Amino acid sequence: MNLALFISKRIYSNVDGGKQVSRPAVLIAMIGIAIGLAVMIISVAVVIGFKNEVRNKVIGFGSHIQISNFDAVRSYETRPVVANDSMMAALSNYPEVRHVQRYSTKPGMIKTNDAFQGMVLKGVGPEFDPSFFRENLIEGEIPMFSDSVSSNQVVISKALATKMNLKLGDQIYTYYIQKNIRARKLTIKGIYQTNFAEYDNLFLLTDISMVNRLNGWKPEQVSGVELQVKDYSKLEDTTYKIAADTDNKSDCFGGVYYVRNIQQLNPQIFAWLGLLDLNVWVILFLMVGVAGFTMISGLLIIIIERTNMIGVLKALGADNFTIRKTFLWFSVFLIGKGMLWGNIIGLAFYYLQSQFGLFKLDPATYYVDTVPVSFNIWLFLLINIGALLVSVLMLLGPSYLITKINPAVSMRYE
Repeated sequence: MNLALFISKRIYSNVDGGKQVSRPAVLIAMIGIAIGLAVMIISVAVVIGFKNEVRNKVIGFGSHIQISNFDAVRSYETRPVVANDSMMAALSNYPEVRHVQRYSTKPGMIKTNDAFQGMVLKGVGPEFDPSFFRENLIEGEIPMFSDSVSSNQVVISKALATKMNLKLGDQIYTYYIQKNIRARKLTIKGIYQTNFAEYDNLFLLTDISMVNRLNGWKPEQVSGVELQVKDYSKLEDTTYKIAADTDNKSDCFGGVYYVRNIQQLNPQIFAWLGLLDLNVWVILFLMVGVAGFTMISGLLIIIIERTNMIGVLKALGADNFTIRKTFLWFSVFLIGKGMLWGNIIGLAFYYLQSQFGLFKLDPATYYVDTVPVSFNIWLFLLINIGALLVSVLMLLGPSYLITKINPAVSMRYE
């Protein structure tokens, strides 16, 4: 059996009265490792969860990729493009694309007896994927939307309903300004709440046929096409591939197609989410530093306490490398025990928060009402392996102190 490993195990298990390795030093070192690792696990879980929540809400309103008219960039008063059956079929045939749906938008205003509010009426067809709105639906239901007839039913956000003092089943009057003011009476069929104020205060969902008639478009004309991809990590490649086949091409009415993904449509939001990664790196660096320095101080105290033993080992013929390995192995045992408790604390927080939502947030500021968490097994393993390696590497320097201990002097050390 490896001599260094054997001796380190004996030191670790030595509990004879008073000769155990300094209890305060060991305890502080393990607590430092446990707290550092727990904070790293919790930080990564919260940041990934928060990014996923915000990203999914933005995608839920606008899908992964949009194809619209080049002349209507960044405006809800859009100019149309043709999205006929052949185009929809061609887009669906891309292997990276999971779903394709049409949409049309029309800015307008909701007016009641004592209030009014600007909004955007978004029309969708029968191919619309309602899963996102269904997950966030708090009252009513999602109607079956049509591209041929108008049901005059609408899905409204909780934020708008509260502002306008509306409830499920109410009839609302909406107004649209063109050459003349046009009005439509709609019935609230469902109420959703995503806590994403930028969109909750804006969008009403209805039939695409109604919006197209308000815009005065042909049946095959729409504001654009939304595409959902199968793998978000390949979003950029998929966008460029579709853009190469579609961008700058004209339809039969002269509309020019323009392809953009959700990151290009919302650069501020995704730039903000990208900054969160920097915060995680800062936290990881600080926590590894705290854990590493507590281990360094602990190892130095252990070496000083075991100076007599080091002298005996040298007198018996053990070289410096073997003795250094002995104390490094002992440090690994301490780090491992601290990491065990750190993992328990971190995983317990993840479980409790994901199941019970113990920690709340202000949705008006953070877009979510509880602290979101997400667990990634590969990042979890990487944090553990990285923390172990960095902690051990930081101890290589302090272990060099062993080479300076003189056997003749140290054997008389008490």
